[in-house]
Amino acid sequence: MLLQLDQSAVVIIDVQEKLAPVIHQRDQIIARIRWLGEIANELNVPIVVSEQYPKGLGISVDDLAKVIENARVVEKMHFSAWQEPHFVDAINEIERKQILLVGMEAHVCVLQTAMDMAEQGFEVFVVEDAVGSRRDSDKQTALRRLQQAGVTIITSEMAAYEWLHRSGTDTFRHITKNWIRG
Repeated sequence: MLLQLDQSAVVIIDVQEKLAPVIHQRDQIIARIRWLGEIANELNVPIVVSEQYPKGLGISVDDLAKVIENARVVEKMHFSAWQEPHFVDAINEIERKQILLVGMEAHVCVLQTAMDMAEQGFEVFVVEDAVGSRRDSDKQTALRRLQQAGVTIITSEMAAYEWLHRSGTDTFRHITKNWIRG
């Protein structure tokens, strides 16, 4: 199945001040999250953000501040965001069936959220180049497990082009000029 712009939402999982520094390839991952988030904002794709115990792990990293300034931010204690009533409310309010998950950690909070949401009937897409774990082996194992469970693994650029759907439009020219460079 392909992404549909009017059915998509982005969920940014736990990209927080005290967690991010220990994530393998964190700079590249945060850059891809920011890139996808900027395109989502341009295309009016809703964004929901979770923050795991922000009192201990801090808030979302500064690099995402502009991307999430209009997003709904939900604090959580469960590893799966879906187990938090405020998160469920936020997702239900936006009325989108396709959920793109990005963030940290792929093998814990991203995996558990993806599994729970897939079980609830959402079409869940985990963005491979926009998720990370402390160890790459944990990330790779999580991606395999998610795929075996029926979650779709995509890249950030796949998402952008599926949202755009076709070339030759003003939107296509704007996005490719400002975000997608050869």
